Amino acid sequence: MSAPTKSLWGWGGDAGAVLFPLGCQKVEKEMGWQQSLQESDPSKVRTIYLNEPLRNSFCKNWISTAKYSVWSFLPRYLYLQFSKAANAFFLFITILQQIPDVSPTGKYTTLLPLVIILMVSGIKEIVEDYKRHMADKLVNTKTVIVLRENTWKTVMWKEVNVGDIVKASNGQFLPADVVLISSSEPQVTCYVATSNLDGETNLKIRQALSETAEMQTEKQLSSLSGKIECEGPNRHFNTFVGTLYLNGKSPVPIGPDQVLLRGTQLKNTQWILGIVVYTGFETKFMQNSIKLPLKRSNVEKVTNVQILVLFLLVLVMSLVSCVGAILWNEWYGEGIWYIRMKEYISHSLGFDLLVFIILYHNLIPISLLVTLEIVKYIQAMFINWDEDMHYRGNGVYAMARTSNLNEELGQVKYLFSDKTGTLTCNIMTFKKCTIAGIIYGQFPEISREFSLFFLSLSPSVITESCEFNDPRLLYNFENGHPTKDYIKEFLTLLCVCHTVVPERDGNNIIYQASSPDEAALVKGVKNLGFVFTARTPTSVTIEVMGENFTFEILNILEFSSNRKRMSVIVRTPTGNLRLYCKGADTVIYERLSEDSHFMKETLTHLEYFAKEGLRTLCVAYADLSEEEYQQWLTQYKKASTVIQDRMQSLEKCYENIEKKFLLLGATAIEDRLQARVPETITTLLKANIRIWVLTGDKQETAINIAYSCKLISAHMFRIQLNLNSFEATQQAITRHCEALGTQITKENDLALIIDGETLKYALHSEIKRSFLNLALSCRAVLCCRLSPLQKAEIVDLVKKHVGAITLAIGDGANDVGMIQMAHVGVGISGNEGMLATNNSDYAIAQFSYLEKLLLVHGAWNHFRVTKCILYCFYKNVVLYVIELWFAFVNGFSGQIVFEHWCISLYNVLFTSLPPFSLGIFEQCCSQKSLLAYPQLYRISQAGNTFNTKVFWFQCLNALIHSFILFWMPMKMLEHDMVLQGGYTTDYLFLGNFIYTYVVVTVCLKAGLETQSWNKFSHIAIWGSIIIWLVFFAIYSFVWPTIPIAPEMAGQVKMVLVCPYFWLGFFIVPIVCLILNLIWISIRNTCKRTLLEEVREMESSRAQRFHPPTMFRRRFRYRGSVFFPLDEAVATGDHSYRHKKGCLKEQNLLWTTPHPLERASFLELPCDNSSWSNAKPARCCITILSSYLTTLPASVTGLADVATCCPTCPKANASPLDGYAFSQVEQAVITQEELIRSYDTTKSKQDEVTMDSSHSR
Repeated sequence: MSAPTKSLWGWGGDAGAVLFPLGCQKVEKEMGWQQSLQESDPSKVRTIYLNEPLRNSFCKNWISTAKYSVWSFLPRYLYLQFSKAANAFFLFITILQQIPDVSPTGKYTTLLPLVIILMVSGIKEIVEDYKRHMADKLVNTKTVIVLRENTWKTVMWKEVNVGDIVKASNGQFLPADVVLISSSEPQVTCYVATSNLDGETNLKIRQALSETAEMQTEKQLSSLSGKIECEGPNRHFNTFVGTLYLNGKSPVPIGPDQVLLRGTQLKNTQWILGIVVYTGFETKFMQNSIKLPLKRSNVEKVTNVQILVLFLLVLVMSLVSCVGAILWNEWYGEGIWYIRMKEYISHSLGFDLLVFIILYHNLIPISLLVTLEIVKYIQAMFINWDEDMHYRGNGVYAMARTSNLNEELGQVKYLFSDKTGTLTCNIMTFKKCTIAGIIYGQFPEISREFSLFFLSLSPSVITESCEFNDPRLLYNFENGHPTKDYIKEFLTLLCVCHTVVPERDGNNIIYQASSPDEAALVKGVKNLGFVFTARTPTSVTIEVMGENFTFEILNILEFSSNRKRMSVIVRTPTGNLRLYCKGADTVIYERLSEDSHFMKETLTHLEYFAKEGLRTLCVAYADLSEEEYQQWLTQYKKASTVIQDRMQSLEKCYENIEKKFLLLGATAIEDRLQARVPETITTLLKANIRIWVLTGDKQETAINIAYSCKLISAHMFRIQLNLNSFEATQQAITRHCEALGTQITKENDLALIIDGETLKYALHSEIKRSFLNLALSCRAVLCCRLSPLQKAEIVDLVKKHVGAITLAIGDGANDVGMIQMAHVGVGISGNEGMLATNNSDYAIAQFSYLEKLLLVHGAWNHFRVTKCILYCFYKNVVLYVIELWFAFVNGFSGQIVFEHWCISLYNVLFTSLPPFSLGIFEQCCSQKSLLAYPQLYRISQAGNTFNTKVFWFQCLNALIHSFILFWMPMKMLEHDMVLQGGYTTDYLFLGNFIYTYVVVTVCLKAGLETQSWNKFSHIAIWGSIIIWLVFFAIYSFVWPTIPIAPEMAGQVKMVLVCPYFWLGFFIVPIVCLILNLIWISIRNTCKRTLLEEVREMESSRAQRFHPPTMFRRRFRYRGSVFFPLDEAVATGDHSYRHKKGCLKEQNLLWTTPHPLERASFLELPCDNSSWSNAKPARCCITILSSYLTTLPASVTGLADVATCCPTCPKANASPLDGYAFSQVEQAVITQEELIRSYDTTKSKQDEVTMDSSHSR
């Protein structure tokens, strides 16, 4: 039965499901996808009945990205809090303290602070999750028009059900996955923007079924009767298998060209009608999302482990004390009858154990949790207030959506970035061009005054929508320059050779295009006075300097990635036949006529454009004779009717007429990078952060952007994996791993480029680890054509197997999965909605802000949090281990040496300020130094300031200090002391001595840890000491006025008049800290680190000079002028981009000695030969050889480009092979059929009516 079913559907339902990687299934299972993948098979067919809502029972269209609900908050929050070892421990202590006669410190001394901590943390979680609920509510309450009860009604998205017929208008987002049944456009097509799903900026074409094309009225739609059978919910964007059964008609197959997915935006279409097939979490968009994980920082995980170890230490101390009590009672029990009551009963070992656990439990600092909550919250506020991360273009500040991961920002090792909208502005601009051997689009420095003169003559050249800012072009055109005719033909070609459709909005013309590149070219020439005004099925009309010209469109030779060009055959206003063509430089040059001019100059300019990362495009034309055209037209009509391999036949036919071109010039389009992206990536690479670009866009586009943003350099060899089977993928990965040999997993000067199809096989469990090893061996990794789930899977692969901290950054809904999967997720507030931001941990407006977020805030926060944690443990160990030392002299009775409220207030009041000072205001070095020397980031990245070794070294140091702080005063008062009036001292007299010395010592220790002194540091350190002394003085007089602490009465009089106290006040802290001073001095002298070098440089105010043995001076190249970048950054001078010398970049063509310098790439053999045989590949493009041989050897020696073994089915594309096309290939409707269905000289309604009558 499977065969007939497959035949009936007939759309290749198995596509995309072959060899689905087991790794992805494991990710879904372990990481908790909101819906598990359901494979499309006949046993799981979904049946949707038309206009029968009661028979369609599927999930609702309501979605949620929040962490908690009203019902799940308490259990999930408590689970999260008590999964922290410290909270679980203090809950245990709180329970023990409720047992009568067990606690030596009272019943509520632990319960009250624990409740306060949980309440503070709970309020923070509620506030953060409330924002997520509001964002979800904004989506769920959007409105859409739905056919209900035979009439159109406006309902909210969450009320949409499977089987509903919805109507969407231009610009609206689709609320669910729908099958298109009709539209307002000719050929019942529509355009959708899918950038939320796959990151691609070009529009996709969808076409309704002809059987439902005329169903547009309420009556027609209400009379629809039948059903849709389709596959179950799954995550595959590009596949859909279904069948439409209309009563009384034959079944009609439904494929992906008839499906509009949730999250896509309707473009250039007045309205569409569709039947809902998937809703809510069953939509393909939500199937690619994951549950919001509970993220914990690496520092928090290490701290939890150490708390568990400390708990074991508490148990050991308690056991030792219990054993000591037993031994002491056996040795001295009979002799101490005078201090025991008559009803004294010897306690059991278990009872004593509980007593000592409660006595020593403060070894684990309960104040640490609330201290960190406050510290991290204030750190997050610093991020929110940072003016350097305030994007004034839209007034958006950086936003820390969670404060739990602040220190994680300082340990990022792998950065996973989206491309479109993250690295780029998602805006195509016509930047430069070359016409007849003259380059335009820049102001040569040598003629700057003359350029200003041009500018005054033609102010209209510079507009907001076009960055083409060279008025020389129009000056040459209007003033009879020898190249005037070339300029006119060049601009005319860009006005005519395209598939753009103009729409008028009053006096304005809005260009609608499936390719943003084409729209950029048409807009660009419009600003130069060549305006594309109208399109009919057979012609286009342009306006040149106020005069209209109409070109008859005879044929459109369509674009494809194989052809890398498109052409149109037109009849000019003068009646001549002409073929206009634009395409990649390689395909145009090999078709040029021998009479063509300016080839060498244009090639030079193309090289210059490519170095700037611009997308280059050659333009050329050919005049045709009537006889030649008619002969070709006969061939064309024959090829158009071929049943088998029609596309190949047409492309072969196109070849027969696309020849003997005359070159006009070339264009340069920029998918504009966001500000300072190349500089930011360069800085992050120096900080030892590996950058992987994960994009759903095409490979050629992604490679161009990678060159533009300096992720891939000119000298870097490329490994390109474009394979279509598991076996081929396994062989290629194995071969490359073997070729790397001992360099495997070590960073090499390589770039790995892989597409989504190959990645599907590479992530199979058998070769997943080999693929990861290969990727880790490359300096840059570029993954193209990925689904959102594949992005998340790659992040998870590195996260689990490498053990490094990962960060994912993106701006679209297709990036949500990887943002949530990474240790740290950063969303960019871009043009693709707020879904990425709403699911992120941190939100910024520009990619360049990542530099300061990581290198400054990340490094500072890591130093601050780790110092705060270590200091909190240090000061608790110092005080509470003293209770252990005291047990040796009190017979292990459980007696405390300090007054119990003083113990409770130790963390809350007397030593609370120094941790805040370290956690909020501490700086390892200045912001300028962190930005100037990104290598400093490696210190926090490696975790050298906080690990198990550092933690226990600090605890050992505290143990030594506690030993000194107890036994020195103990020995000072060993022979007791007689006070005035004949009174002798008691245990509390000793306790107050020690307590004062402890407060002074731990506060001064905070001073030793402080590297950046400020007024808050002084207030915290000296203020804490003063607070204790003042409190001690007051507390000694509160009884009996206030009935608490009678044993403290008069203590201040006894302590402060004792000479031993003042002697120890100066000696004991010095003895403790002198050891630390000696250790710090030895370390900074013998084991000098980069941080000490920079700090010394800062302290000596020599920031303009570099440590001679540690740094190399870095320069930034701007044309023929060099700027020392370190100096500019170190002094905070970011204006170097605007200095006069930078304008010489405009004159780079004349100051660069060899403009033909190309990138050398690795020629990878397709057989099993070793990498040792690989070599930089010579340019194998035959059309270039004749020109290269005429150039000097010094130039041709640099003219290597990427190539491939002749036997390889896919050649490595050169960065210069980039072309400005991105239309969908082999769509449901051809480009020629599409644009011939438009007549912009008529109104939209007239056009639809005409088309409908024509179809009838």
